[in-house]
Amino acid sequence: MLKEVCVENFTFVPEAIELGANRVELCDHLAVGGTTVSHGVAALTIQYCHRKNCRVMAIVRPRGGNFIYNKAEIEIMQQDITHLKQMGVDGVVIGCLKEDGWIDEETMLMLLDNAKGVDVTFHMAFDQINLELQFQAIDWLASRGVQRILTHGGPSHTLIENNLDRLRDYINFAGNRIIILPGGGITVQNLPLIVNTLNISEIHGTKILGELGSEKRGDHGDGSR
Repeated sequence: MLKEVCVENFTFVPEAIELGANRVELCDHLAVGGTTVSHGVAALTIQYCHRKNCRVMAIVRPRGGNFIYNKAEIEIMQQDITHLKQMGVDGVVIGCLKEDGWIDEETMLMLLDNAKGVDVTFHMAFDQINLELQFQAIDWLASRGVQRILTHGGPSHTLIENNLDRLRDYINFAGNRIIILPGGGITVQNLPLIVNTLNISEIHGTKILGELGSEKRGDHGDGSR
């Protein structure tokens, strides 16, 4: 079981790896669902994780809020992807939508071009795609070489245990074309149920290893991962 732990900045990275994280999703500002970290945070995390044989996926998101981006924000994301690749990141986590509830295909194609050579995860913007278009979205992302889709299987306010049927449908539809990565509200307590029910090989969350650090922290803010 590959455990991808979502961490805010570098603070809890060493502890997460010690507790069994195989991959880190690196973010800033988890309270708004995660944004792109600074150069220093990315550089230190990538160097540390690679010494520990742990991969790093970095979210590329210029702000909280929705996933509909203007020209300036798109240029920022393009530059951030290029910069992260130069630092040796293993992959990036992105997601762009149109106002009509479908993937912003033009922007995604530009970002995917920038991301060539590293893994790409489409984050929980997927859960805001129109419900009747989500299987079509899996087709679109798989055919463009995206490695995985991070999804809660439903709106962020729902319990993931109540979304297992939908997640199973995603997994069966995706087959071997693209990985469906469940996330959002997964803890050490419900992890066995989710893994056994869905028969998955990768899992994502902030609490899949228990609480990191001395402070008890909440899960993602807006469910974007």
